Amino acid sequence: MHTGERPYSCEICNKAFIEKSTLIIHQRLHSGERPYSCEVCNRAFSYQSVLIKHKRVHSGERPYVCGVCNKACSNRSNLIQHNCTHTGERPYVCDVCNKAFSSMRCLIRHKRTHTGERPYVCDVCNKAYTDRSTLIQHTRKHSGERPYVCDVCNKAYTNKSALIKHKRTHTGERPYVCDVCNKAYPQNSTLTQHKRTHGGERPYV
Repeated sequence: MHTGERPYSCEICNKAFIEKSTLIIHQRLHSGERPYSCEVCNRAFSYQSVLIKHKRVHSGERPYVCGVCNKACSNRSNLIQHNCTHTGERPYVCDVCNKAFSSMRCLIRHKRTHTGERPYVCDVCNKAYTDRSTLIQHTRKHSGERPYVCDVCNKAYTNKSALIKHKRTHTGERPYVCDVCNKAYPQNSTLTQHKRTHGGERPYV
């Protein structure tokens, strides 16, 4: 730690590590080895820490709580990103278009819109995506996995946003409000369509 010595080197990419155990974990990126499996849906992971985070999808556990609004998150990085909604902080700036982001992860993902890079590839149909989370959602079309379940009617969904939208059919929540006539809608896309009745916009020719 003090000398900076990194005696364990990857023979494929030459990246060096302080501990042998860290090198072994790193080598799974090259080998594709996924020794940690979820006992609920059988998804496999290269790292135990990622499996622990994944299991919270099934358990609903959200141990990281915002000290301002008490919103709970399933992992620490999501909480850090959420906190920026209170502070307004966006310290990560794109060097191409100067757009600013609250997390490095969002900046890296954004930069791919400039480079066209799509590093996350489906091993079933070879469709490629700019970020890992979108790939995970896509693979559920092949596996049939629907980990997000409504606690009212047990209807299941492949992604969290779809479940949130569905739950509004039970709660009656309409968070998207028209700034012209104050009519409210459960989905932003429906509000966008409604606003065209005020502006006269007809974009589909």
